[in-house]
Amino acid sequence: MVRRQSILEERKKSIIDKASFCRGDGSGISCGKSSVSGAVSQRACMFSGARVVLNPITDAYHIIHGPIGCASYTWDIRGSLTSGSDTFRTSYSTDLRETDVIFGGEKKLEAAIDELVAQESAKLIFVYGTCIVGVIGDDIDAVCRRAEEKHGIRVIPVKASGFSGTKSQGYKLACDAIMQLVEPYKNIPKVKGINILGDFNLAGEMWIIKSYMKKLGIPVVSTVTGDASCESLLRMPSAQLNIVQCAGSSTYLATRMEEELGIPFIKVSFFGAEDTTNSLIRIAQALGDEAAVRKAVAFTTEEAEAAEAFLQAYRPKFEGKKAAIYVGGGFKAISLIKQFNEMGIETVVVGTQTGKEEDYEIIEHLVNENTVILDDANPSELEEFMLEKGANILVGGVKERPLAYKLGIAFCDHNHERKHALAGFEGIRNFTREVNLSINSPVWEYCR
Repeated sequence: MVRRQSILEERKKSIIDKASFCRGDGSGISCGKSSVSGAVSQRACMFSGARVVLNPITDAYHIIHGPIGCASYTWDIRGSLTSGSDTFRTSYSTDLRETDVIFGGEKKLEAAIDELVAQESAKLIFVYGTCIVGVIGDDIDAVCRRAEEKHGIRVIPVKASGFSGTKSQGYKLACDAIMQLVEPYKNIPKVKGINILGDFNLAGEMWIIKSYMKKLGIPVVSTVTGDASCESLLRMPSAQLNIVQCAGSSTYLATRMEEELGIPFIKVSFFGAEDTTNSLIRIAQALGDEAAVRKAVAFTTEEAEAAEAFLQAYRPKFEGKKAAIYVGGGFKAISLIKQFNEMGIETVVVGTQTGKEEDYEIIEHLVNENTVILDDANPSELEEFMLEKGANILVGGVKERPLAYKLGIAFCDHNHERKHALAGFEGIRNFTREVNLSINSPVWEYCR
């Protein structure tokens, strides 16, 4: 049984000890709800959710209408790489102060837009309303409309007051902003090809996926939003199919595009040999391209065999090792469990920030009986269960790194600040090497 002495009563329904309770249908866990007050959730705010989706658009300008801290918090928040403009690496803020709270900040925002257009020749600007704007009531919709009329460019409001919703709702706001951008182009003619949704080109992973599509003879129409430009996004409505890599951030966008633009979508994953293989074949099948199917089967068979030969040399190093996973979305957690299974590492703790019931249903079937499953976990819970289950490595993001090191547990960054590509068959090698270097470092013996 799971020890729960330090777990808040309101949090207990969001934690499952599979050995003592598992219905197998995902319904046993409470998820998709607002964080419990005082639980120190690892989730980011609604504004952050919107910013991480839109930030990688390479030639877009982002004005954060709020205190300078909001801009600082999300400055260059994604480790996204670019093949063109690097405009997205610069943050702009209206830097609201006490006097702006009293008298309003609309004039300050108008001046900021005018200055940006004059100095940078901006074609696309996103304006984010933060918490303080939601309190004082600045009408950023009206400001953006006037700016579009004045300058003849796209100025799109993103009303993302952090207190008004969760990070997942911030994702939806970003998707709505993208739909607003492409609305005038929704009737452009269809062409052969796909849109890649929910990949942010972390460490160049979008380029890996695009190289696979090229091998299969499948054109990529647009990418959302890794290495995207304003021009490439406007081509989105012409694609035959959307593939969704990050389900948490982009399923809503894919659903809207299916309903409003008639573009079907499938969810895919390029983490691990099993998911990468299945995804490439399913994409070709969804397009009805028999030649691409044959190429996908041949390519993935060859690459999977090479990956298996590579993993064989590492499995003895991982014997008896246990992993804890805490990531943003359920789809990534599922892929990581499969990847650890391929490596011979048992997953004993797994949690997500934004997982859905259907994600947890799959997770329950993938993990062993002694695994703990958590939704919207906090550091105290992660610490307790990692120690209880004897985890040797934690895979998470920047906020989890100090926790792992404090406990003398190895860590692997699988979030948006990573420097090595972890997607595709190349990613299998990078991930395996990184896990091995961390989990088998002699430093842990001294720490303990």
